[in-house]
Amino acid sequence: MKRQFLFAFLLSFPAVLTAQEPHHGPWSLEECMEYALENNITVRQSEVALQQKEVELNTAKNRRLPGVSASASENLSFGRGLTADNTYTNSNTTSTSFSLGAEIPIFQGFDINNGVKLGKLGLAAATEDLEKARDDIRVSVAQAYVEILYNQEMYKVAAAQAEHDAGLLEQVKARKLAGKVSEAEVSAQQATLAQSRLSETQARNNLQLALLDLTQLLELPSPEGFGIVAPSVESFELQLLENPESIYAQAVDLKPAVKSALLNLEYAEVNIARAKGAYLPSLSLTGGIGTNYYTTSRMSSDSFADQMKNNFSQYVGLSLSIPIFARFSTRNSVRNAELSYENQQLQLESVKKSLYKEIQQAYYNAVAAQSKYSSSLESAESARLHYELTDEKYRAGKADIADYNDARNSWLSAESDFVRSKYECLFQTRLLDFYKGEAIVF
Repeated sequence: MKRQFLFAFLLSFPAVLTAQEPHHGPWSLEECMEYALENNITVRQSEVALQQKEVELNTAKNRRLPGVSASASENLSFGRGLTADNTYTNSNTTSTSFSLGAEIPIFQGFDINNGVKLGKLGLAAATEDLEKARDDIRVSVAQAYVEILYNQEMYKVAAAQAEHDAGLLEQVKARKLAGKVSEAEVSAQQATLAQSRLSETQARNNLQLALLDLTQLLELPSPEGFGIVAPSVESFELQLLENPESIYAQAVDLKPAVKSALLNLEYAEVNIARAKGAYLPSLSLTGGIGTNYYTTSRMSSDSFADQMKNNFSQYVGLSLSIPIFARFSTRNSVRNAELSYENQQLQLESVKKSLYKEIQQAYYNAVAAQSKYSSSLESAESARLHYELTDEKYRAGKADIADYNDARNSWLSAESDFVRSKYECLFQTRLLDFYKGEAIVF
């Protein structure tokens, strides 16, 4: 007989645990992850950062294009001025000019090419940062999902126990009417039922808080009506765990945090070359066209159309700039870039060590969870058998309420430890698989 009186109730226990989101059934883990990836604010911020890097790369590439500008001016002069016959006279003059110019960069100390390289590396690093944000939310959602599973199961246990104790109270009252037990026995059973209902209330609150945590990760407005699909994990085989060194060897080539750090290191290296480019000369090709119109109050002038045609001019030129002394700013820029590179090397080592530490912690947590699962399974089974026997004796009047409460509390504690260790074992083993590039599935 395996928990007959309890699990018959559990199988039919309704609704509040699997209440449906409007227009949506209970959420599976995969559905929760997909929804979180689309709606979680942290992930969306990483997506915006990626789009910004795309714009920055486009800006860097467009520096190869010519710069074109147009200008127009209108000037008025009043008072005495020098005339064509080298005398001064009072006159009013106007001048109108139009010009269109272009500048094409030919060589900028490799600044443009290095800028494009930096843009591509920044975009690649932002892509990995986005994937890291997605990985983080996947783990957080899985952990919150497991917490709901645990609290959901404990709520079922607590509710079933309260139902069971309510039935016992009715039996004790019937025995009291028959003169077989005293009023004190009824009061003791009432106290036991009150404790069971308190435990049920606490379990319900814990479940609601767990549901709230997951819905907040999903950016849902409220946990009301939200429920999850409970996978079948009543029992499972304990798998042989791969050692942390082997898992790390796979994870270091897969995890986006490491890839991003490597790209940032390359970014810092290219930035040194870009800073050194300021020592080199720059060469640009310039060209343009222009025309103007001029009038004076004391002289006749050609028409606007004739002047615009006759004064039309074009120019082409080369502009060479050779840096000689920039107050040591270029030298200091190079030094800062080199220091940034050294710092990024340290950052890469830190990311790798953090990854290895996470894997070690997950491994030892999984080892401990497996060990606790095995021992708690045996403990819960023994406590359950003792409780069932004591319950039968109590019903038959061969055990008092104190013995019943001790057996009940021992079983509930052992059952809680078992359920916790079961889901902890499930999560930690799946987390180790996740570090190897596998999806988290239950």
